[in-house]
Amino acid sequence: MGVQRGRKANGMAQQNGEGDPVTLFEVVKQGKSAMQSVVDDWIESYKQDRDLALLDLINFFIQCSGCKGTVRIEMFRNMQNAEIIRKMTEEFDEDSGDYPLTISGPLWKKFRYNFCEFICVLIRQCQYSIIYDEYMMDTVISLLTGLSDSQVRAFRHTSTLAAMKLMTALVNVALNLSINQDNTQRQYEAERNKMAGKRANEKLELLLQRRKELQENQDEIENMMNSVFKGIFVHRYRDAIAEIRAICIEEIGVWMKMYSDAFLNDSYLKYVGWTLHDRQGEVRLKCLKALQNLYTNRELFPKLELFTNRFKDRIVSMTLDKEYDVAVEAIRLVTLILQGSEDALSNEDCENVYHLVYSAHRPVAVAAGEFLHRKLFSRHDPQAEEALAKRRGRSSPNGNLIRMLVLFFLESELHEHAAYLVDSLWESSQELLKDWECMTELLLEEPVQGEEVLLDRQESALIELTVCTIRQAAEAHPPVGRGTGKRVLTAKERKMQIDDKNKLTEHFIMALPMLLSKYQTDAEKVANLLQIPQYFDLDVYSAGRMEKHLEALLKQIKFVVEKHTDTEVLEACSKTYSILCSEEYIIMNRVDIAHSQLIDELAERFNHSVEELLQAGEEADDDDIYNVLSTLRRLTAFHNAHDLTRWDLFGNCYRLLRTGIEQGSMPEQIAVQALQCSHYSILWQLVKITEGAPSKDDLLALRRVVKSFLAVCQQCLSNVNTPVKEQAFMLLCDLLMIFSHQLTTGSREGLQPLVFNPDSTLQNELLNFILDHVFIDQDDENQKGDEEDEANKIEALHKRRNLLAAFSKLIIYDIVDMPAAADIFKHYMKYYNDYGDIIKETLSKTRQTDKILCAKTLILSLQQLFNELIQDQGPNLDRTSSHVSGIKELARRFALTFGLDQIKTREAVATLHKDGIEFAFKYQNPKGPEYPPANLAFLEVLCEFSSKLLRQDKKTVHSYLEKFMTEQMMERREDIWLPLISYRNSLLTGGDEDRMSITSGSSSSKAGSIRSKKGRPAMHKKRIEEESVEGSWMMRNDTLQTPGALQTPQLTSTVLRENPRQAAERGLMEDDAEPIFEDVMMSSRGQLEDMSEEFEDTMVIDLPPSRNRRERAELRTDFFDSAAMIEDESGFTMPMF
Repeated sequence: MGVQRGRKANGMAQQNGEGDPVTLFEVVKQGKSAMQSVVDDWIESYKQDRDLALLDLINFFIQCSGCKGTVRIEMFRNMQNAEIIRKMTEEFDEDSGDYPLTISGPLWKKFRYNFCEFICVLIRQCQYSIIYDEYMMDTVISLLTGLSDSQVRAFRHTSTLAAMKLMTALVNVALNLSINQDNTQRQYEAERNKMAGKRANEKLELLLQRRKELQENQDEIENMMNSVFKGIFVHRYRDAIAEIRAICIEEIGVWMKMYSDAFLNDSYLKYVGWTLHDRQGEVRLKCLKALQNLYTNRELFPKLELFTNRFKDRIVSMTLDKEYDVAVEAIRLVTLILQGSEDALSNEDCENVYHLVYSAHRPVAVAAGEFLHRKLFSRHDPQAEEALAKRRGRSSPNGNLIRMLVLFFLESELHEHAAYLVDSLWESSQELLKDWECMTELLLEEPVQGEEVLLDRQESALIELTVCTIRQAAEAHPPVGRGTGKRVLTAKERKMQIDDKNKLTEHFIMALPMLLSKYQTDAEKVANLLQIPQYFDLDVYSAGRMEKHLEALLKQIKFVVEKHTDTEVLEACSKTYSILCSEEYIIMNRVDIAHSQLIDELAERFNHSVEELLQAGEEADDDDIYNVLSTLRRLTAFHNAHDLTRWDLFGNCYRLLRTGIEQGSMPEQIAVQALQCSHYSILWQLVKITEGAPSKDDLLALRRVVKSFLAVCQQCLSNVNTPVKEQAFMLLCDLLMIFSHQLTTGSREGLQPLVFNPDSTLQNELLNFILDHVFIDQDDENQKGDEEDEANKIEALHKRRNLLAAFSKLIIYDIVDMPAAADIFKHYMKYYNDYGDIIKETLSKTRQTDKILCAKTLILSLQQLFNELIQDQGPNLDRTSSHVSGIKELARRFALTFGLDQIKTREAVATLHKDGIEFAFKYQNPKGPEYPPANLAFLEVLCEFSSKLLRQDKKTVHSYLEKFMTEQMMERREDIWLPLISYRNSLLTGGDEDRMSITSGSSSSKAGSIRSKKGRPAMHKKRIEEESVEGSWMMRNDTLQTPGALQTPQLTSTVLRENPRQAAERGLMEDDAEPIFEDVMMSSRGQLEDMSEEFEDTMVIDLPPSRNRRERAELRTDFFDSAAMIEDESGFTMPMF
């Protein structure tokens, strides 16, 4: 390079013989040479011919912008910068919209790094002489200023990045000058203070000369920085392009951290504060990271005090930013502010961050957990901490912190989110959360003197938190709903997981029986405690010879089973037995024996109590009922997870159900539990058959069992007790799904005898159940009215949604005939808020199964609504009534579900119209033929589907319509004939529009609405083909595709509007005005005003005086104007969770 490069006379670089890169752009792009040597070569060429060297540098910036043009030596010597830039703009190829800084790929990512490094090294190598020659820097800064004001985005972006990196390098030079100046001043004073005999006058003169040179150089650097700051930064930090604004904010943060004495003051901080309101998350993120770098240094806090007071509220509000990355950094910044000064944040500020530990977005929650840890759990008294550190258990330092955690959890009133709270604190408070010894002692031991006793709800909260910490340690991944799934653990994380699992197992193997013993009467606590064994390493029982603790655990579980009938507790016991009975562990036999003994006792008790109940008949007392119900609850809970078919529980359950049906006196809870237990028994029998090689007798035996149980469930649908009916309905739907035709798929044809198809009677009963129990109002279901609270209403709605979903699955999988869906579809609008998603999904799935039958079902649902309206209002309908409008709106919604691809839905839509026309003319008016048919008004509903017909199909449908019309009908124009007139018009008009909708799919235009001439003959040919089949009702053609959206051309230049306001009207900050981000910033007040691109800023970069510098005027103490703050809430109004 440099002197080694060959040049043409006009200054353009040329390739050498070997084809190596010879321009600065190519060298920097490839990055094969060390940047130091590249810069040294350029400096050498500058010393030989500075015009040619600067021409190289100018072309470097032009080429880095993606411009193919080249500045020649004549242009450089004879033209102004503005003329050169205008010339380069004319040669700029903007078609692609890409330029080096925006092109993706590793090569261009490396180029960006090399580009920035080149500028920094260039200034660093020139800092002792060349930058002070009043030529090189003036030329470069002038060029970059001109490029940064260009309307071409590539020029503006590239030059702004270059200028900001140039400024950063100059700041570094200024800092070194300041340090050297202070050192020189110190040496001068030391020499001057010597005695006259020892003082070296020559050295004093040299030091004075050196100090003067440094002062002059510093003034020069100040002028350069002022030129860059005022000429480029103050315009581009509010550029229309977010990337450019982000570059400016990122670099000003670097300046403030690097040279805080000069730049860390309100006159510069205000730009960062203003930009916190930027519309783009990328820019807000750069602001927060820039501030984090400042707040990390505790020594800078005094200089940040005013900024903190003015912008603290905005920073705290950004913790709810709609961009999660921004929210995370905002929380981290608030945490740094807290570390620097606890008084800076109010209690309300802290509470705004506290609740984010329950966010579903894990990085946000973890950052909030760090804040919570710093605020509540960090110990600040070293002496007290050292004294407490020697203690263990409840008296350890963690004892009080765990109490504090429990109180925080209870006060947050989000008790079902304990797992989220633990996960949020896991990274910052892991030592506290793994102190299971302390947690156990707080629960088991009596409090020492002067210590408060844990209240019952505090004990429950502590147990719940303990279980969550155990799960987090054992599974080593976030709870469900937080995170994208289980990630692969590193070797270190895997080792920690194993160690934690061993530690918690060894501790709770001994502690769990004692905890169960203490809380065995409390259902909530026991249900939580019984979650713990699933996280054990069960090999520890045998390896550590801890069988006695296993015996103690099994004994306590048995006590729990005998004391409780709560379903949640019993299912927890059942699950614990299931885990302990795993065949891979040695303890399996011991647990299985205990389990079998327990079931033997329960089964014997159940059989005995059933006999007593059935013998007592109507004379049975409460004790007889309780004995059967309590035992049946336990057996049902265990039957869910365990195969209990050898105890033949189905027999007695069936007897109870039959007796209840015959006598009508069986308590509803017994019936519900008997139904559920019988269902589990059938499923376990099916599992045995599918896993083995069943005989024909086995299949027939199970078929008889299933058939008899289905009959019982069907009879239970007419039970007077709603819980029994709902349970029977759900089990019917489940069993019909399980024993449907899909049972034989996957090479299981031998199971054909087990397939059940519901007859029409059963299908009607199921449908009637849905209509009676799902499509009802809240008050109809529960007459308590105001006594029913909101939670109960939500629970009831959830139950009804499950009922509807169960029946909808039968329709989707063709177990129940599709026309039954008509009674569901017709409620789509009325119950949209409650069941809209379920009905819409059912409609979508059924259409995938059979488009035509689905269309027939849709029109059937509309016909049903129309018939109901006729029955209510009589034959003379008021077509303007809300009821008629409701049916038309439902039809419009149905029409929208057919989508845009008319080819795929062609046959279905045509069939729908055919059925609709037949329905409209089905019944003649009893008054005579001169009166319209009874259902003629239905044609007005059918109009909503006309837009979904192809043009030629409209003619066909119209021809079909005319078959039902008499000549007299065609001539009638009275109001009562308007539905027929409207429908005919909808079929006869809109042909051109339809033609467009047909042909638009055959080819796509390259630019907007401009169509190529080559495409037109093909379209005309397609029309001829389509019209040739007009006489056919349906024609399938899946080859045409819906046209894709046209690509919006990428804009590469932006013009900012000018503001005619005078500088005197710019607000209360003298000549500094609030930032206006053209087309990218929003204000909640909507009062942002345009500003002139020629932004005048009277602020001058003024480096801090060293001890020998002249006195400078002090800056104003407050550069912030509250009236100029942009209160933009657009960045943080989206809810976090």
